[in-house]
Amino acid sequence: MKEKMTFEASLARLEQVVRELEGGKAPLDQTLSLFEEGKTLVAHCEKTLTEAEQKVLKVTDIGEVVELEK
Repeated sequence: MKEKMTFEASLARLEQVVRELEGGKAPLDQTLSLFEEGKTLVAHCEKTLTEAEQKVLKVTDIGEVVELEK
């Protein structure tokens, strides 16, 4: 996976990987490779979403409210 891959590109590739895995026609070694790629893509998407959430919280000052409610 390219390090500079956008969230949208990562999500699109993840959807493609899932379709390939659900198809069940790939040989075992390719299935394992797809699974590993999928895990990497999920981690990238989660990281990107977390960073975006933190930016929104910082800009809107909601972060302080959320901390008080915990």
